[in-house]
Amino acid sequence: MNPAISEHEAAGLAAEMFDHFCAATTMRQILGLYRNMCDILQLRPGPLNEFYPKFKSKIRNWKAQALWKKFDARASHRAYNKGTAASGTRVLVIGAGPCGLRTAIEAQLLGAKVVVVEKRDRISRNNVLHLWPFLITDLKALGAKKFYGKFCAGSIDHISIRQLQCILLKVALILGVEVHEGVSFTRELEPKDGCGWRAAVSPEDHAVSHYEFDVLIGADGKRNTLEGFKRKEFRGKLAIAITANFINKKTEAEAKVEEISGVAFIFNQSFFKELYQTTGIDLENIVYYKDETHYFVMTAKKHSLLDKGVIMQDYADPAELLSSANVDTTKLLDYAKEAANFSTKYQMPNLEFAVNHYGKPDVAMFDFTSMFAADNSCKITVRKNYRLLSCLVGDSLLEPFWPTGSGCARGFLSSMDAAYAIKLFSNPKNSLLAVLATRESIYRLLAQTTPENLHRDIGAYTVDPSTRYPNLNKASVNMIQVKHLLDTDDPALLEQTFLDSNALTTGPEVTVTKQRKRRTNDTVPLGIVLLRWVKSQLKENQFVQELSDASQCFTNGRVLCTLINRYRPDLVNLEELQGCSADECNEFAFAILEDHLGIPRVMSGQDSLSLTSVDSKQWLNYLEQICEVFRGEIPHVKHPKLDYAEFKQKQQIDSMEEFAKLRRFAVNRMQANAAAAGTTQPAIMAAASATGIRKTSIYNEEERAKRSRKVLGAESSPIASPQTDTTKRAKKRRSYEKFGNIDENGNVTLGTRSGSETDTSSSNDPLPSSNTSTIPSSNSTTTTTLPLLDPATSASGPTSSAGGTEQPDLDGHHPNPQMMMMVPTRSSLKHNNTAPSQLPLKHSWKNGYCSTLSVALLSIPFGVLLWYSSVGAFERLADRYLAALLLGLSD
Repeated sequence: MNPAISEHEAAGLAAEMFDHFCAATTMRQILGLYRNMCDILQLRPGPLNEFYPKFKSKIRNWKAQALWKKFDARASHRAYNKGTAASGTRVLVIGAGPCGLRTAIEAQLLGAKVVVVEKRDRISRNNVLHLWPFLITDLKALGAKKFYGKFCAGSIDHISIRQLQCILLKVALILGVEVHEGVSFTRELEPKDGCGWRAAVSPEDHAVSHYEFDVLIGADGKRNTLEGFKRKEFRGKLAIAITANFINKKTEAEAKVEEISGVAFIFNQSFFKELYQTTGIDLENIVYYKDETHYFVMTAKKHSLLDKGVIMQDYADPAELLSSANVDTTKLLDYAKEAANFSTKYQMPNLEFAVNHYGKPDVAMFDFTSMFAADNSCKITVRKNYRLLSCLVGDSLLEPFWPTGSGCARGFLSSMDAAYAIKLFSNPKNSLLAVLATRESIYRLLAQTTPENLHRDIGAYTVDPSTRYPNLNKASVNMIQVKHLLDTDDPALLEQTFLDSNALTTGPEVTVTKQRKRRTNDTVPLGIVLLRWVKSQLKENQFVQELSDASQCFTNGRVLCTLINRYRPDLVNLEELQGCSADECNEFAFAILEDHLGIPRVMSGQDSLSLTSVDSKQWLNYLEQICEVFRGEIPHVKHPKLDYAEFKQKQQIDSMEEFAKLRRFAVNRMQANAAAAGTTQPAIMAAASATGIRKTSIYNEEERAKRSRKVLGAESSPIASPQTDTTKRAKKRRSYEKFGNIDENGNVTLGTRSGSETDTSSSNDPLPSSNTSTIPSSNSTTTTTLPLLDPATSASGPTSSAGGTEQPDLDGHHPNPQMMMMVPTRSSLKHNNTAPSQLPLKHSWKNGYCSTLSVALLSIPFGVLLWYSSVGAFERLADRYLAALLLGLSD
């Protein structure tokens, strides 16, 4: 944290960043804002109970409180044993896709230390996923609606992969998961030199290469870089799928296009026959989802692709048939666009392809009848007393059959199953064979799952498979059948078959990681092992070449402070220690180790220079404790900093551009509504827009009344539906006369009068007093009398000054602005000491009176209007706002 700002200011800045973090839509923004928050709050990602409570206590704004409530409810479930069910276990997840992040979240809730590596540095997948009902419930419980307000609104049951990744990435980070982008997993490295299981990564010198883990999760899709997992192929009759993503410009025309949730040839033969006769495109089915992109996926027949020139040559081998050398990309793009235009009835004429991760049009063609599934879901390897559980999840485990829309659902189920295996593996009361047998028994059910054969209580799903699978038999695979999945150098482990029957609620009494201090059969002296590790960590420093004995880690004076700085630069600043003597550096390091890392000192800084007064076993044990604290952890990584000031400035510019875009949309809509009146006068445009508002409002009221009748049932008292006929409106208009804002002369008075004095300009007003409205002028003791709309003249249409008869608007009301409405200006309200909220709200656009709501709209900030646009309420609000502007009602 910057020492120039106080703790209170830091918390305020972090809360502001948190709001931007929740709204961020790119990986760079999400990770950059999160790391800035952690730096300000002096926090580092870690296990749930070490990170989440501290982070939660620092961020206290209203949006965060709603998220904390959801996360606390999830973490308090008995399956997680208060975040200790997998404490001491270290997990490495390969891939930050939806299934990898979902597994990381569950492992974090269990109390494990979780690190995720992702090969890409951006989130760029445009495809749309179908969501089973339990997925919607699960994601809402994780706060998806707080991060993405449009998530599954109404009957929507799909989401783009990009948006889903953003949601899950934010949840994982808040819980304490450590994410490293731009890092590719190569292979696992067996234990050596006192170190446990580690990973070879690219780039080779990345800090993640020092991380020691007990569980390895393969969530990198079909590429599946984990070794030792055999796969079997399921092949059916050739079926060619085409996916295409088009840019969603969010225009009014695009909004009117209906989605196609799934149309097969057998159910709508006329549609597909007409498509073939018109365009020559022969499809078996097609799906269209409208999300952040216009997503189309279809099954094309081979002869159609050959006839259209998409496939150049016909081959028997599907791989050769669909190879890039045999596909004309330009004709493939035309094929996809033509199919999309026809299926949407040409309502989106200017379709443009979205781009993929490689900057090319996002269109793909593949053979989906060739699906792979892993023979087994997990395996355990034991080397030199270090155990490693390897699991597959998502597409790495079971490749989905896309027409069923099961990919995301089964992927999440496999993530929960893998988390359950981590829970069993972390409990020393369970033998390794028992863990394998239980996991494989659950895996047998995965390919059979459908929304219908899962448990009905979808809100109760947890890592416990019995809450999800009704017909679960955890013993369907016995331990003898899984012995080949246990690769160990200790034969005794193959004979252990015990299982804790209460493993779901009992946390581990002894964790495996705490037994990893040193191998019993180690023939290398401890001092040499420790010196090797220290030199490997500090190899970039020149003084390391001078170290030849473990005792020099103390006598050198720079080793301990440099080692602490490598992992915790927030505790030690090497620049401040320049010029300090060796004993002063050691004294400072001993204090840090004792106060922040819990390692009690055994000597003073002066004694550490000679070590003559300290027993060799004592200082050697002390050095071992220091190494154990940092060994297996990831050194501090200097990520590129996100310039927060520049980020905020860009956000403000984007907001202004977005508002300008929405304003242009509203103006165009008003012009379209006014086209029927045959005029471009601002007042008439505003009146026409107001007419559209009234019609929309009446329609919504009727819909609400219908829904209310359905909810109340037959026994409840009926609710009258709003009426739109003229008689009802006339009755409502007459009812206004019962109130005090219309006097006996027919004058409508807005605001209050401080006395009985009358403005001379008002008394000399040539307008007839029988049809006038008095409103406050700039003087608080005067009023200004202006004409009101007379219903009688409205019906007949008064004569204009030009001698002709002006045409009424769409509802029969006169478009003349002076006879339609008069609104007090903000300055008059200010001088009259009358707040807009105190004005009577009995005037309507329908009756030609002043809508005092429009006065309040003039003071609404642009940011509020932008928020209204995000929840779909912008049209009506913007129409009123712009109508007021066009009439010159603003000061």
